[in-house]
Amino acid sequence: MKILIVKLSSLGDVVHAMAAVQDILQAMPAAQIDWVVERGFAPLVRRCKGVHRVIPCELRRWRGALLSAQTRRDWQLFRQELQQDDYDAVIDLQGLSKSALVSWLARLSQGGRRFGLANQTEGSSFEAPARWVADVAFTLPAHSHAVTRSRALCAQALRYSLPFYMSFGLLAHMDKALVASKSIAFRAGLKGFVALVHGTSRADKEWPLAGWRELALRLNTAGFGVALPHGNAAEQTLAQAIAADLPHAMVWPHLALDALLDALANCAGVIGVDSGLSHIAVALDLPHVQIYNFETAWRTGPLAGPSAGLLPASRSGSVIGAPMRQCSVFARPTPSVDTVWQAWLQVSAGSR
Repeated sequence: MKILIVKLSSLGDVVHAMAAVQDILQAMPAAQIDWVVERGFAPLVRRCKGVHRVIPCELRRWRGALLSAQTRRDWQLFRQELQQDDYDAVIDLQGLSKSALVSWLARLSQGGRRFGLANQTEGSSFEAPARWVADVAFTLPAHSHAVTRSRALCAQALRYSLPFYMSFGLLAHMDKALVASKSIAFRAGLKGFVALVHGTSRADKEWPLAGWRELALRLNTAGFGVALPHGNAAEQTLAQAIAADLPHAMVWPHLALDALLDALANCAGVIGVDSGLSHIAVALDLPHVQIYNFETAWRTGPLAGPSAGLLPASRSGSVIGAPMRQCSVFARPTPSVDTVWQAWLQVSAGSR
């Protein structure tokens, strides 16, 4: 059976959809699964176990130059690549006009069908063309976690029961640079490096610099080095401010997405705000604390279950339950350093 997944963006959403691919493979081991995604996220999808062919597109860029000759050429090449195969099932996990367009352009085999969402779920976008294009659209519970939404849609479309265990199938590699990083930690007598994911696409999701500084100092005192990734000049400046004068803090160079995946995978854990890199940490099953200024951890935070910690966070910022490896913390205006630190102690203890 040939299946096309349409999930174009963004980084966190793409990671969330990977669990559905693993479900499909468990239920249908012989399935060929292709995936259409924005080119910038294609290196990550190529690391998703079981994806046969990644079909990159650049709808974001093309929208900005619809009439240019280059856009016309690129669009034609994309259509040719998309239509190389006939699919038994095209599954739109995005529910937007742009994903509906891609689903509509994909070729179906005889008897093939397009599947999609029939409704908007809380906190997620939805546009009517997605419903019009789908041959079969499924109504999902309004209060659905982002991972569960994709898994449930695929299960209903392909008629299998969701497995009890969940995996993202995200594969990391070890290279010479990462071996050197581990060697640095060993020579310094450290337990390893904890990555602090401070960057996010929205300013209202950020955590204060003073909080990051205090947290990094506590990690150093506890025997952990601190690794600081960044994706742009502003994030690099913040990373340098966090690392300033700390004995064991390392600002990473700017890394491509697949190299960043590998670097995170070789950390002792990750503490970060609600961002794509934090969701990668979840997919890698690293000890992880996710920081929320909004009460939305139920939708995008680590899921409770066999491979993740209990989903916490009271309105006061306390951690609920005893998370095993991963959890989220929430408070307004932001969780305190003590709350984040106590959560880290729990997830790091649970990973031993």
